[in-house]
This record gives sequence, structure tokens and C-alpha cells, in this order.
Amino acid sequence: MNPVVVRPEEAEPVALPGGAGFLLLADAADTGGAVGANLLKLAAGSDGAGPHHHTRSTEVFYVVAGTAWFRLFGADGTDGTDDDRVETVGAGGLVVVPPDTVHAFGAAPGREAELLVLLTPGVDRFGYFRALGRVRRGEEPFDVLLPEQGRYDVRFAAGRA
Repeated sequence: MNPVVVRPEEAEPVALPGGAGFLLLADAADTGGAVGANLLKLAAGSDGAGPHHHTRSTEVFYVVAGTAWFRLFGADGTDGTDDDRVETVGAGGLVVVPPDTVHAFGAAPGREAELLVLLTPGVDRFGYFRALGRVRRGEEPFDVLLPEQGRYDVRFAAGRA
């Protein structure tokens, strides 16, 4: 693999409602499978992702600006266990979510958030983010994402999509 350099004008934007959106920086194909990277800007108080997990990768969130919340579910992935927790993380904070950990995240109430999101090892997920943008903008139903869970290693928690 050669070094990867992505200039701001080379990043692909994916619009989300409320002026939010993704900047797609590097997919696994770009990095020899080492990492996938995107920058996610969330509107004040908006959800970033509902409960889901990844079976093959660790997801790393660095809060670039604003404040985000992260819900980290217990080992069994269900509500109400003693090890469920919600963490609020401001700019400069880091959250590392290991494989098979059910998690959800969003911008804190009344606050915007900007997150650098890394997935390692990388999974080619740009197609997922494009489809998610269409879903969030009301152009496609959520159900279009369901058959793609294995392909993109985004597995929605049962009953939580």
C-alpha cells in the first residue's frame, strides 16, 4: 500500500438534513484494507446512528468539535443491563468501540458535533454512507439498508433500527 493523502477538495460530501453531512475521506480500497475514514457533522441534537455493531472492525470516534453522546450497550446488547452506559464527550475526546459492541451516538441536545470516524480494519463503506444519506433525506426507505448489513459490516440491533 502506498501512503494516502486526501485533500479537502477531494473528499466526497454526502448531505444529511439540517446542514449536516459526511465527508468521505478514505475507504478500505484506498488504504489496502487498513482503515476507513470519514468526517461526520451532526446538526444540534440529531442522531448519528441508532443501535448497531460491527463484527469485523473497531470503530474509533474523535470529537473534533461540539459535543456528542455515545450509548454503549452491555455485553448482551440489550437495554437495562448494569453495564449499559451513556457517555457525553466534548471536543478533543475519543471513544473506541471494539467489535461486537452494540452502540449508538448523536449530537448532544442543543449542540452540534463533528466527529472523525475511523473503522479498522477498514471495510468499503462509502456505498453505505451514500445510501444512508438518501434514507435520511427521505429519498429511499430505511429497508434498503437491511440486505446490506453483512456487506458493510453494519449490523442493526434487533428492534432498534
